[in-house]
Amino acid sequence: MTAPNVVFSSVFCIIMLILLTATCGKNHHLPPKNFNVLDYGAVADGESENSPAFLRAWEEGCGYPGKSRVIVPKGTFKIWSTTFVGPCKGPITFVIKGILKAPTHPSEFQSDTWLGFRYVDRLSVKGGGYLEGQGHAAWSYNDCSTNPNCSPLPVSLRFDFVTNSRINHLRSINSKNTHISLFACDKIRISRVRITAPENSPNTDGIRIGESTNVKITESVIQTGDDCVSIITGSENILVQDVTCGPGHGISIGSLGKSRGDFVSDVKVTNCTFIGTQNGVRIKTWAADSLSSSVSNIFFGYIAMQNVNNPIIIDQIYCPNMLPACASLGKSSSKVQIKDVTFYNIWGTSSSKAAIALKCSAVVPCRNIILNKINLSYHGRDGPAISDCSNVEGRSYGIQLPNGCF
Repeated sequence: MTAPNVVFSSVFCIIMLILLTATCGKNHHLPPKNFNVLDYGAVADGESENSPAFLRAWEEGCGYPGKSRVIVPKGTFKIWSTTFVGPCKGPITFVIKGILKAPTHPSEFQSDTWLGFRYVDRLSVKGGGYLEGQGHAAWSYNDCSTNPNCSPLPVSLRFDFVTNSRINHLRSINSKNTHISLFACDKIRISRVRITAPENSPNTDGIRIGESTNVKITESVIQTGDDCVSIITGSENILVQDVTCGPGHGISIGSLGKSRGDFVSDVKVTNCTFIGTQNGVRIKTWAADSLSSSVSNIFFGYIAMQNVNNPIIIDQIYCPNMLPACASLGKSSSKVQIKDVTFYNIWGTSSSKAAIALKCSAVVPCRNIILNKINLSYHGRDGPAISDCSNVEGRSYGIQLPNGCF
């Protein structure tokens, strides 16, 4: 190639590079843009069905290359089952300032989701508003306590395949089923949420995490009828910190063992308070006919218990619906290996005599369970508190009230 041609080619490449950079920079520096659902036909009268308007606002916001904000202003908006799907062209915030009301007609209970987000990166859901699940209209349809093949009611707020995202400053009340569900998510931060449902509302887990990694739940209050936080199979690197739980069933890992290869690992629950809960910190696995699975590297520490029924519990004879396969309760054949679990600096009061219950599998006993600085009292007539342990290997350090298992 001659010298002039070389010069021309070089200049051409430089010009194209500058134009490309300018184009990318232009998109990158686009001003944030708001997409108010009122501008798309939403009506804040508490009766009109607003799903189409919400979806139109989402689709335009999701397609905007800069930072976008879908805004639900103050007011009461009725919205039926709706899922907001990505991927989006830029970071997107869903701002809920008003009240979203779920439907009450039984025909809408067939969906497993009320409000969902799928395949979205860099999502923020916030605003200080309310999600009113109207569970009172649906709980009578929930027969899961007696029917293992029951059809689940809708989850209030579901996130599937969502990454690098935040949920904060929201309130969820009276969900028909779980309040907030994460599935196949990564790098999620949940903070300053308040979750409320009656103590007797069935299957109303506060936050349920499955097949997800790098999840942080902080500075939240959860008062509900099932687990405050439920961590199920496929979950790794989970932090629960500064959470107040109660009423409810506590913070639970599991249940595990219904499928081969179930696992949970690297979970830290710290600086939490439990008030009047059915359980405190719990690991639960199926009692019988379970498949090889594992729970490992778990830390429960700096935890206050106030009148909690089972403050510290490992339950490998878990069988909530008393299935025929669980006829041999008390002789757990669970094949879930639980190991490397630390209970550290846990104090307060138990409402049951067995303040510590480590009921592990006779097939694969629990390994390397650490009890360190445990101070739990029981003031019932049949007191004091005791530890009830079986098939468990471990060590104890520091104060042990009740006397530990080791």
